[in-house]
Amino acid sequence: MKYVTTVASALVVGLLFGAGLAVSGMTNPAKILSFLDIAAIAVGDWDGTLLFVMGGALAVTFVGYRYVLSLPHPVLDSLFHLPTARAIDLRLIFGAAIFGIGWGLVGYCPGPAIAALAWPTAEPALFVAAMLVGFWIGGKALR
Repeated sequence: MKYVTTVASALVVGLLFGAGLAVSGMTNPAKILSFLDIAAIAVGDWDGTLLFVMGGALAVTFVGYRYVLSLPHPVLDSLFHLPTARAIDLRLIFGAAIFGIGWGLVGYCPGPAIAALAWPTAEPALFVAAMLVGFWIGGKALR
């Protein structure tokens, strides 16, 4: 029963997250690219509305993490599974650069791309397929 509860809660949280991405415009690559195009500021064509999305996400995360981490353990698990790596190394920098370049080139990052699969268009499906291939290649290269 615990497994079903865990999977059901993950599904609900995932659907809520995906809905939030869709409502905020994060699944629209044109909106993302308009936000990332800082050269558009000079001509007054920059779309800064995603600053509110990011600000809201940071506020919720700031408060939520403090509350959740004050609990003795997660609601559906016996312990927190937090990252232990703290080093800023070349792998982290290189990975962040690849992520940022990819996001800036196509306007998708993993979460919004998966949420965009709900729309019947080929673009997010192609991105997710390419992303999975990239994960596989990256996994092979880092072994």
